[in-house]
Amino acid sequence: MREMTQAEVAAFLLEGTRTGKLAWVGKDGRPHVAPIWFTLDGDDLIFNTHESSGKAKALRREGRASLVVDDQTPPYSFVKVDGAITFDDDLKRVREAATKIGGRYMGADRAEEFGNRNGVAGELLVRLTPDRISARAEVSD
Repeated sequence: MREMTQAEVAAFLLEGTRTGKLAWVGKDGRPHVAPIWFTLDGDDLIFNTHESSGKAKALRREGRASLVVDDQTPPYSFVKVDGAITFDDDLKRVREAATKIGGRYMGADRAEEFGNRNGVAGELLVRLTPDRISARAEVSD
């Protein structure tokens, strides 16, 4: 096992269509985890969620989250990002992010479709700004 470099972390997070597993603390104190589509904007991870979702409410309340992305094939690798959460409801930026994320997961030919579907009023652009990253490659070697 070895620690990834910063360049390896970015490449790993953007490889293919790996989902992020976003973790937060619910109002009742219980942990929650959900798979999300995401991409990078500089060093930040960005994703969309609806303002009325339990996830959005919890993230607003807590202001922090953790996200894990893993490679489920040998020799196994993972990146865990902990950090502060901020929200943006500017429809232009929400739609731009939704289009970029849709293109990543559904292909460039469907990016605009997903941008239009997820870049609407009520959707939020969520930004996870890392303050701690744990990244290990070749875990089983």
